[in-house]
Amino acid sequence: MPFKRIFLIVMDSVGIGAQHDAKAFGDEGTNTFLHTAQRCGGLTIPHLNALGLHDLEAIPGTSRVFHPQSYVTTLLEKSAGKDTMTGHWEIMGLEIKKPFKTFTDHGFPKALIDELTEKSGHRFVGNIAASGTQIIDDLGEHHLKTGEIILYTSADSVLQLAAHERVVPLQELYRVCEIARDICMRPEYLLGRIIARPFIGEGKGAFKRTPNRHDYALSPEVDTTLDVLKNNGYMTSCVGKISDIFNQQGVQKSQKTVSNSDGMKKTMEETAIDFRGLCFINLVEFDSEYGHRRDPLGYGKAIETFDHELGQLLPLLTKDDLLIITADHGNDPTHTGTDHTREKVPGIFYSPSFAKGKLIDQRSTFADLGATILTNFGLKIPPHHIGKPILDLLD
Repeated sequence: MPFKRIFLIVMDSVGIGAQHDAKAFGDEGTNTFLHTAQRCGGLTIPHLNALGLHDLEAIPGTSRVFHPQSYVTTLLEKSAGKDTMTGHWEIMGLEIKKPFKTFTDHGFPKALIDELTEKSGHRFVGNIAASGTQIIDDLGEHHLKTGEIILYTSADSVLQLAAHERVVPLQELYRVCEIARDICMRPEYLLGRIIARPFIGEGKGAFKRTPNRHDYALSPEVDTTLDVLKNNGYMTSCVGKISDIFNQQGVQKSQKTVSNSDGMKKTMEETAIDFRGLCFINLVEFDSEYGHRRDPLGYGKAIETFDHELGQLLPLLTKDDLLIITADHGNDPTHTGTDHTREKVPGIFYSPSFAKGKLIDQRSTFADLGATILTNFGLKIPPHHIGKPILDLLD
């Protein structure tokens, strides 16, 4: 068992170049990391640079370096989708052959809204792809006047329902979400998640989402890497929205976050805990705040902030630790539209115990990460998993 603890950080949406099949997704020529750096006139990311990022892509602001304590590669997505759940489920071993439904471009069908209206007794407003904070600001006063629940989606496979806690009590909002979950189990509407988004506040500019969010997610139908670890007595500590993505399946410990920096802070706190297993972290703001909003300057600043915090995390890791930095898809902020982009993702592997770090061959699936984790702990890779361990890391 080379490593006692593995810290797996997903820089949500930080892809590093269009895949061979990107044209089929309308994403030919995309490169989230590169194009962000170019728009910013280069990035100040000394720690990612020191780990060998330049070996993967000549990112402006990086240079070729000798990095004996880190291995780097890129990984391809094999599954038939480019959404958050698909990417994370593949990281944990699974191939998603039938993509989850998304309704980003035109909103949800009238038949779905009509059925939800009839069964719930509520009316709805919105039905567009939008930022959650922005749509509450835009439609919150209308909601206060009419009682109509704000309904929206995103580039992910998700239907979100936002309501003021005074206008629609929590339990009632949850009931409506349960009805939506039942409707959206049908093949024509099959969604990964239904999310209750309660908020408070008395006017535009003053609305604020509360901690009473509740996710109604699909669960993986078969065991993921998280399940195998948990079932064999290893810790599965999840930071950010990981537990929601897996509908709490295979999760022993979960911590919500309010920002990327909060996620990094909680990750650093986890390094002070003696455990054997996996700490799985999602940093969502790259995607939610900058990718979908097509804000390359904000995206670049977020990467630089992450790099600074990475510099604080690295000294906390011991020779018994492995740090993995990767992504779940792309979201090129210079691309057209607001959707995710079909990209390969970085794989950066650091441990103070490494002495022969180098660039290694591209991997054919994100699932190689889950396979590597299971092999590290001496656990059998389930036959339905598609990954193979990266043996360079475990020698």
